Formats: sequence, C-alpha cells, structure tokens
Amino acid sequence: MDNLFDDNRHDDETETDQYASAVPLAARLRPRNLDEYVGQRHLLGEGKLLRRAINADRFSSIILSGPPGVGKTSLAELIAGLTNCAFVRLSGVTSTVADIRKEISYAVQRRNVNGRRTVLFIDEIHRFNKAQQDSLLPDVENGNIRLIGATTHNPQFYVVGALLSRSLLFVLQALGEDDIKLLLERAVADGRAFGKLKVEIAPGALDFWAKSSEGDARRALNALEIAVATSEAVDNKVVIDLAVAESSIQKKMIAYGDDGHYDTASAFIKSMRGSDPDAAVYYLAKMLHAGEDIRFIARRIAIFAAEDIGNADPRAIQVAAAVMQTVDAVGMPEARIILSQAVTYCATAPKSNAACAAIDLAMEDVAKDRVQPIPAHLRDPNSTGGKQNHHGEGYVYPHAVGGFAVQEYLTVPKKYYIPKDSGYESKIKERLDYLEAVKNYAKN
Repeated sequence: MDNLFDDNRHDDETETDQYASAVPLAARLRPRNLDEYVGQRHLLGEGKLLRRAINADRFSSIILSGPPGVGKTSLAELIAGLTNCAFVRLSGVTSTVADIRKEISYAVQRRNVNGRRTVLFIDEIHRFNKAQQDSLLPDVENGNIRLIGATTHNPQFYVVGALLSRSLLFVLQALGEDDIKLLLERAVADGRAFGKLKVEIAPGALDFWAKSSEGDARRALNALEIAVATSEAVDNKVVIDLAVAESSIQKKMIAYGDDGHYDTASAFIKSMRGSDPDAAVYYLAKMLHAGEDIRFIARRIAIFAAEDIGNADPRAIQVAAAVMQTVDAVGMPEARIILSQAVTYCATAPKSNAACAAIDLAMEDVAKDRVQPIPAHLRDPNSTGGKQNHHGEGYVYPHAVGGFAVQEYLTVPKKYYIPKDSGYESKIKERLDYLEAVKNYAKN
C-alpha cells in the first residue's frame, strides 16, 4: 500500500530515463508550478479567482469542467502540490462508495498523524451516481477531504446541487493554437521528455499539430511522443517534419489554414441558406476532417435555425437544440451522422429571417431613439406606486373576450416583425393580417 503520510501519489521525478519512458509523455511533463501550466489564463492569470483561491489556500471543494486534454488532472495535482496536500486520485468510472470511504478514512488518519490535508481528485465525477456523490458531502463539509472533481460534461446537469453549492466551479477551455505550440516547444526542451535526445520540430509540423490537436494537449503530446519514438536519431538528434507529424496523428492536413476556419464556416452557412444540402454536407465533412470542434458546428446550426429559418419552420430550432445536446454526449465519429441530419434538414427547410430582422430593428430603436414609456394599462397594478397611479386600469384580458383584445401595447406603434410567405410563417402572416383588419375595423 502507498505510504499514507509521505507519498503524494505523484510520479517520482528522480526515476531513471528507462522508467520515465514507460510513462506517457503527458504524465512526465505535468507542470510543477503555475508558470509551467499552459492555458486557462482566464482562471489562472494574476488576480483571477482560481489563482487567488490557490495562493490563499482557501477552498474546500472545486469542480473543474471542460473538454478532454485541457489540463484538468494536471491542474488538480498542481493545486495539491502548491497547497502541500496529499494527492489521491479516484475514477468516476471504476471507483465505488467503498473506495471513497477507504480513501476518506486514510485522509482522516493522515490529518490526525501529521496535520497534512488530502486532495481527493475524482476524474469523470459525472459518472458517479447521486448516492456516490452524496456520500462525499459530510466529509467535504467537515474538512476531512478537499474535493476536486473533473468532468467533460456540464456540471449543472451531472453534479448534484448540494455538492455544487459547496464547490467553486471553474470551466476550462480548449487550448488555443499558440498554447499547443508553446506546450510542444517546452516539451522538446524539457529533460523529462526525452532525456538527452535532442528533438527539433519543423515549423510546418508544429503548425499542423497545433491545428489538428483540437485544443487537446494530451493529443498533441501523444503525437509528439509517437513521432519521436518512430523516427531514427542521427547524432543523437531527431528532426520532426510535416510528413512525420501527419503520420503520427494518422490524419492528412487539408487546406485549412489561418482563414480556412472562417472561410469554410462561411461557405457552410451560405450553402444552408441557399438550400443546397449537397454543398452544406461537403463543407460539414471538410470541417470534421480538419478537426473542427463539433460543438462549434452545432452552435452554428442553432444560430442558423433561428436566424435564417425562424418561424418558416419552428421545428428547426428544436432540431438544432437536440443536436447541441446530443453531439456533446455522443462525440465523434457518430456525431457526424447527427450533424448531417441537422444540416440537411436546415438546408432543405423553408427560409425566413423575419425574426432576426425584427429583433435587430427593435434593438436599434432602443439604442438610438427615446425609450418608449410603457402604457399605463400594461403596467403592474400590485405595487404601492402602481396602486397610487392606477396602473393596469383599462387593461382588457384577451382570454375574456375571445382571445384577442383591441388595445395598444406600444406608446408609439411600430412594425418590427414582418412575416414572409414562406413555410409555416405564411400562416403567421395570414393570422397577423386578420388581426390587423380587426383592429382597423374597431377603430373605425
């Protein structure tokens, strides 16, 4: 059994090169301080909440959420080290309540013997059921453990409310291309990576890994490790060029340069807007092959469903909402099918931008013109001021008069929403034309 009181459950940095080579590169290069940690500046920059919580050593429970390979485990180990806590790791996939109770018992013993606290890190905490998560609450509250949970899912849906309310919640973001490049450059300069072997990465290879790793540091480091392991050293030096980089990640780079992301996304949207499902699916395939974030694609579909389809087919936004939820849970490669269904549906749906145009016109009026006072009959009559000023008087309850009441809802009437003769929106237009005729008749 691991030493309860001295072992921090970290890899020993003094191990021989032979042992270190058996440990994945990502694990060998875990950051030893905040300066070595790459990314998440929105959380760890000077003055940011997480950095202040670490420096002040004032936290009881932390939940880290974010996509794979962004440094959740590394950050948890770093927090434990910086706060002089023992670090114990459990898995939400394989660990049981018995495992939790055992580690908490060890944590209590450790604290009683030498006063050292324990960070209990639970990877994929969303895999724990409610009973398992609830079992953590008493020991989080009384300080027996300092919990750090990591999840790739939205903790608001997968972590019980009682645990969330006792935790600091931090959302980690996918690493940017510059972060990946910095990570790889540091890796080849760090003796923990390849010992005395010199490794040089050609600029083209570095750019390729930065783009194709999809913000996943682990994926980038795994590719580097494979590239070095399968390359022949000359005079104790290995040079990684673009061809080696491509083969190490088993994916050919396509024309998706600095502008490729934006140009392809633009062509994708315009193809759906133009009702060309074949072109839209092609650009979808191009983005998927290039390693585009499937959540980015799903968000674009959702925006398109509201902006370009709108009420011409109100089901489109429902399809898009389902896609946003489903692709995150399913992941690739199956997510391609879900995205394709949504893309072909949106491309072939009737189109209307009337809802988008309406809100843009209304926001322009709010920003530029004098803000309209709310008509007195629409104001809240229940407040003290409302009663004194007779607010609400004269309001006609539409359900009491057949579902529609002729009364003004704007002080200065304006037309923002102008439905089109497209799909279901043609029925909305017909309904609004009828109601307008009723109002005109009542006024005359």
